[in-house]
Amino acid sequence: MEDKPPIVATEPPEKKYAEQRRSRRAKITRPVRVRPSEPKDDHFDDIPTSVNASKEGIYFLTRNSKYYAGMRVFVTFPFTSAHDPMSCEYVARVVRVENLPNSNKFGVAVELLGTMNMKNSGPPGPR
Repeated sequence: MEDKPPIVATEPPEKKYAEQRRSRRAKITRPVRVRPSEPKDDHFDDIPTSVNASKEGIYFLTRNSKYYAGMRVFVTFPFTSAHDPMSCEYVARVVRVENLPNSNKFGVAVELLGTMNMKNSGPPGPR
């Protein structure tokens, strides 16, 4: 009779998530103004700070718990004042909301869908 090696249970390999970003992120901490764009959502005017940004999206930290995946928002980035003519406002969609451990903050990722400027209605970045 042959001795067979013992069967050892192992953990399944950790899943590697494919990178979904089309452009590189830059670590940039700037004020961001975020407001709901849909009348069905309770109004708020949040001014969190960005953690990083790319041509297609922004990730920021906030204490506001009203964000949810799929929510449509207006995003002004970078935000200096409501009346700054150089500010650019985007229409965006919340793609991820993370409840950060050991913190009363949330990490929110938004995808920039287009600008509010009628001449340039596509996503930001070179054409």
